[in-house]
Amino acid sequence: MYKMLTAAALSVMLNRSLIIGQTRGKYPFGDYVSYSNLSFTLKEVKHLWRQHGCLTKYGRHLVMRIDDFQKPARTNVLCSNWREWDQPIIWFQNTTDAVAAQFFLKNIHSEMRKTASNLFGVPENLELRPNVFGELMRVLISPSENVERAVNWALNDGADPDIALHMRMLMNGSVRAVQAALGCIRRAVKNLQLISKPKVVLVSDTPSTVKDIARNLAEFAEVLRFDYERYGNISGEMYKLNNVNFRVKDWGPAPRWVAFVDFFLASRAKHAVISGANRRVGTTYAQLIAALAAANRLEENSSTLPSITFLSSFHSNLLSDGLRFQVGWGHIWNRFAGQLSCHNQRNQCAFTPLLPPAWWDGLWQSPLPRDIRRMEAYGIRLSGFGTFNDDRLNSFCRSRKNVVVTVPLI
Repeated sequence: MYKMLTAAALSVMLNRSLIIGQTRGKYPFGDYVSYSNLSFTLKEVKHLWRQHGCLTKYGRHLVMRIDDFQKPARTNVLCSNWREWDQPIIWFQNTTDAVAAQFFLKNIHSEMRKTASNLFGVPENLELRPNVFGELMRVLISPSENVERAVNWALNDGADPDIALHMRMLMNGSVRAVQAALGCIRRAVKNLQLISKPKVVLVSDTPSTVKDIARNLAEFAEVLRFDYERYGNISGEMYKLNNVNFRVKDWGPAPRWVAFVDFFLASRAKHAVISGANRRVGTTYAQLIAALAAANRLEENSSTLPSITFLSSFHSNLLSDGLRFQVGWGHIWNRFAGQLSCHNQRNQCAFTPLLPPAWWDGLWQSPLPRDIRRMEAYGIRLSGFGTFNDDRLNSFCRSRKNVVVTVPLI
């Protein structure tokens, strides 16, 4: 999903149309996600190029320039002014999280930095940054009819849930993680000051975790979850996925389509989204749930902040050595995992930014040694506190070979 959202963010920054690729005539996750008509397909662009005689009348070839974010020695994300590129199509490859698009915040060209800042805000003000990816999702995607029907079935055609909890457990039955999440839910419920029993929707890759939490929540909340075995299969095509064991530990035993039902169900939360885990908190899946939930609740033409609270539930074992276990490059708390993270804390229910940080400019942010090494390849020599020298980046960009990879389409 972040690949498409990064392309959408880039289209805003560069004032270009968004093109979403298709495979054999289908959009990404096209069986489960519907797309708005605000973008083009490559097939449509080729048709328009020929229809208007761009090549025959004006001698203009349809060329696509490719930039691979995960190849630091070749990417131009920090060293080039993309607004000056004259290729009709740009493909920013391998952008699997919220980080890649925000690299433009440190681009050596002031025009690119300003454009990125206009979209993403100032990196150090985490609480005040806009919900960029949530707003993009809200206008670009929606659940397919089958998925929407499953979501409504889970809600029993009733009101949306007050709180959504996502537990990333990787088939681990950690009691500490469950207890920490329950404490976080109680805190959220207390802050809401609801008159009636709150509705809490549970999403997890580990069925036993859902059952454990549901039993404890039943005392003070109405528990919702999508029971795909009861619901049955959405379509014959999805039925084939039921017995696939691909990455069961990573995704859980449920069919892959269930993750989309869970996603759109959880994003209906009205007040809070909570991310808990046995090890890594604030994964991309939880980020996108919270972002879409917040976007769904933001009133049109309103300047107020989203009414959704995004919380991260940490159990004490994850905090014994600070946040060093939050090693995922795209996980929200990775940028706080370095030497400034506090050790030996008790369970935490931490307020979490809707837009994951990509840099280390904020208070208490510091990089892990592995991230310092990784950034070195991009030309940035981070200190242990996350600062770096602009002059060195400029020198790196001047000395490197300018890589231009293009593919002719017409």
